[in-house]
Amino acid sequence: MKTAAYLRSFIFLSLVGFSMAEEVNLPPPYVPQQQVSGTIRIWGHGSLGKTQDFIETLAKTWEAGFRKYQPGVEFKNELCGTAAAIGALYTGQGDLALMGREIWDPEVVAFQEVLGYPATGVDVVTGSFNVRNRGYALVLFVHKDNPLSRLTLKQVDAIYSANHRRGGSPVRTWGDLGLTGEWQSRPVHPYGFAIARGFCDFIQDKVFLGSHKWNPDVREFADLPGSKGGATDGGQLMLDAMANDPAGIAFSGLVYNHPNVKPIAIAEQDGGPYVEPTRENVMNHSYPLTRIITMYLNKPPGQPTDPKLKEFLRYVLSREAQDAILREGQGYLPILAPFAEKELKKLD
Repeated sequence: MKTAAYLRSFIFLSLVGFSMAEEVNLPPPYVPQQQVSGTIRIWGHGSLGKTQDFIETLAKTWEAGFRKYQPGVEFKNELCGTAAAIGALYTGQGDLALMGREIWDPEVVAFQEVLGYPATGVDVVTGSFNVRNRGYALVLFVHKDNPLSRLTLKQVDAIYSANHRRGGSPVRTWGDLGLTGEWQSRPVHPYGFAIARGFCDFIQDKVFLGSHKWNPDVREFADLPGSKGGATDGGQLMLDAMANDPAGIAFSGLVYNHPNVKPIAIAEQDGGPYVEPTRENVMNHSYPLTRIITMYLNKPPGQPTDPKLKEFLRYVLSREAQDAILREGQGYLPILAPFAEKELKKLD
C-alpha cells in the first residue's frame, strides 16, 4: 500500500512529465532520535520583499511539519537573501544558512578565517529543471543545423576556460570537437551569461575545476534592466542571437528556447555516459550540470552537531519534507533517498 505522500508525489510527477507508475525514491519518513528544544535561526534565501516567493513558503512548511514532532523548537527566519547567509553563521547571528546559489569562494574563505575551519554544507533541495529563480540546471545549446549532439565536461572546459584544468587542448574550431567536412575549419563562437553572475561561478567550480579564467572570446549576455523573465533575460537573449549563428554554442537553461537551437547531452567523464538534460535526469543527479540548494551550519571539527539542528536537518531530508518540495517547491525538486542518506552522514 502506497502512503499518501507517495500518492501525492505520483500525481504531481504525472503532471510534469513522469509516469504515475514510476516510483519516486524519496527518503524514509522522519523518526525523532531525541526530543529537542530551543530557537533555530535561519538566514538566507527566501523571498524578494513581498512580491516574489522563492523558497520561504517551503521553509515555513518544513518548520510547521517539524514542530508537530518537536513542539519545543521555535524558528526565527531572516530570509532576506543569500548574500547575508554565510556571514550570519560566522558572526554567531544565525544557526543555518539557506543558500539560493552555490557558495562563493570569498564566503568560504571568510568563514574559515574567522573560525579556523570550513562550514559544513548539507544538500537539502535539488535545483529545478527549467524554472527561473529555482536554481535551474545549465544546458549547452548548439544551432539546430550543427551535427554535434554531445560533449564532455573536458570539452566544455576546453571551449570556455583559459586554463584547461581538465587537461584538454583549447577548442577553437568545430573540427577540434571531431566535426568534419564544412564544419571542420569553422570557428566556435562561445556564448554565455555575464561572467559576474552566479551561473558562471557554478561553471567555474563544476567545469573549470576552480579556475576563474575564461576564454576572452566568450560573448556575454546580461538581463536587460528590470527584466523579470522572458525575452529580456540574458538566457533568452543569447539563444536568440545564437539562432542566427550556426557556429555558436551557448550555456543557458531550458527556461529559454528558440526553434533554431537544440540542447545537447553532457558526460561527466571522457567516454560517457552522455546524459540528456531532462527533468528525470536532473532529479536523479545523473545530469552533470544539475544545481543543488545547500544549508550550511557551523559544526566545529570533532564536536557533535547541535541536537536541534541535527533533528531539523534530519526532518528536512525526510520523506515528509521532500514530498513538500514536490507539492510546494514551485519547480524545485527533491533530494532522493541515496543522496539524503549521504548528506545525513555529515551530521554524525
